[in-house]
Amino acid sequence: MLDPVTAISAATAAYNGIKTMISTGKEISDMGAQLGSWAKSISDLDFAHERAKNPPLFKKMLSSNIEQEALEAWAHKKKAQEMREELRGYISLYYGPSAWDEIVRIESKMRKERRDMEYAAIERKEAIINFAAGVACFIIGVSVLVGVIYLIGVNNGRF
Repeated sequence: MLDPVTAISAATAAYNGIKTMISTGKEISDMGAQLGSWAKSISDLDFAHERAKNPPLFKKMLSSNIEQEALEAWAHKKKAQEMREELRGYISLYYGPSAWDEIVRIESKMRKERRDMEYAAIERKEAIINFAAGVACFIIGVSVLVGVIYLIGVNNGRF
């Protein structure tokens, strides 16, 4: 899931679930699935924000609203930062600062693993598409150039 709207929706749902669990007095260990879902969504949102800052070549050529997508990704990232700060406050208040530090360590580990696996595959796919688009443009350019030279030659009686 790399769509910023979907990522922020999933992060918000997980965040609300975590807040509910905290308010009902659940142990932090019982929130593992919710925290994992929230961290995954935040990671997806961060990756979408990075991609919006530097979109792939084929997306630049095909999309006319790159600026709008970048602004949406930025706005969603700001909302995620607000959620993170509020969540840090809740968890530090109810479970102590060490609980938040542990969550940050786990989130960092998950983000690294996700970057190594999923995001690297997406970046490879985009690189392949960019390469193919470049080769296609080169072939079209060479074909047009050869066609023009041929037509000039035929027109001048050399072919």
